[in-house]
Amino acid sequence: MTDAREPAGDGAPARRAPGAPCWVSLMVHRPAAAREFYGALFGWEFRPGPQRLGPYTRAVLDGRVVAGIGRLPADRVLPVAWTPYLASDDVNETAESVRMCGGTVGVGPLDADEAGRLLIGSDPSGAVFGVWQAAAHLGTDVSGVPGAPVWNELLTFESAGVAKFYERVFGLEAERSLGDDAVTLRLGGRPVAGIRGIGSGLPRDRGPHWVTYFEVADAADAVRRLLDLGGRVLTPVTETPRGLLARAADPEGARFVLLQGAGR
Repeated sequence: MTDAREPAGDGAPARRAPGAPCWVSLMVHRPAAAREFYGALFGWEFRPGPQRLGPYTRAVLDGRVVAGIGRLPADRVLPVAWTPYLASDDVNETAESVRMCGGTVGVGPLDADEAGRLLIGSDPSGAVFGVWQAAAHLGTDVSGVPGAPVWNELLTFESAGVAKFYERVFGLEAERSLGDDAVTLRLGGRPVAGIRGIGSGLPRDRGPHWVTYFEVADAADAVRRLLDLGGRVLTPVTETPRGLLARAADPEGARFVLLQGAGR
C-alpha cells in the first residue's frame, strides 16, 4: 500500500495523512475459513481486534498488522468484499462531506473500542469504502513486502465523475490518463490509489467496487497456492507496467489482485 504519513514527534509512530489509504478489511460469512485461506496464501497469523461490529481479527505478518477480517451481520445482504479505509482527522466532518458530495454513510460514525473511530460509506457510483480516524490503531504497519496490501483500485462505470467525489471529500488530486478511462489519485504528489472506468465490463453481481492488490514474491506460485486452497483465478498472470498480476477471488467470492511487483 502506497504510504503517506504525517511526521511524528518523540519517536511515536506516524499516522497517515488525511485521505491516504490506511487499512483494508474483509467482511465474510465464514471468518474461520477466510483466516485459513489467507493465512495459507499470504503467511498471515491472527490476533483479536475491536469487537464493536461483531467478531473481528487482525492479520499479522512478521509481527506487524496488515489487514482485518470480520463477520458480516446475519441481517444484512452485502457482497463479500475487501474494503479500503481512507484516513481522516475527524470522521464526523468526513461523514458530512460524504453526504454533501453525493455519497451515502451506511455505518457510523462510531467508535471501534480504543482503536479509533470509523464510518463505512459509498460513493455516488455505489462503491463501498471506509474512513478511519486513528487512535490506538494507526492502520497497516507494513507495505512493499509479500503478503501486504500494496495498492487499491476502484473499478467503476466511468472514472471522471467519481474521481471528483474523492477529490472533494478527501482532498486527493486526480491525474487523468490520456490512453484510457483511468485516473490516478495522488496525495502530496504521490500516487495512493487508482480509478478505472470499465463501463459494461463491470460484473453484474458487483457493480462499482474497490479491489485491493496484495504483493507476492512469485505470481505463478501464488496462483497455484490459491487454486489449491479453493480460490478462483479471474484473469491469468499478465505482464503489466506495474508488474506481473493475476486477478483472483477467494472461496466466498471476494475479489483481489496478486501482484509480483515491477522490482522483481
